[in-house]
Amino acid sequence: MEITDIRVHLRKEEKLKAFATVTFDRCFVVRNMKVIAGDKGLILCMPSRKMPDGSFKDVAHPISVEFRSLLERKVFACYEREVLQAAAGDGVDSRVV
Repeated sequence: MEITDIRVHLRKEEKLKAFATVTFDRCFVVRNMKVIAGDKGLILCMPSRKMPDGSFKDVAHPISVEFRSLLERKVFACYEREVLQAAAGDGVDSRVV
């Protein structure tokens, strides 16, 4: 499976830093991944829904540690580029393919 597009939408919140939309193999999209500022750095949270008991359950997530690591590296790289570009004010698209 190939990651063919990543779009990062920055947020100006204390913990929630961005939403990410990731396209796989140019044919499957996962929206609403969250880039969160954690105590030990950035965390990539998968899209989830609230369960009747108040807990949250991921609706899509990587199965292997290796793929999760690859996905995190690519999303965080795109996030960092977007932050730098926003600071510079150049408005260039920071998608990673």
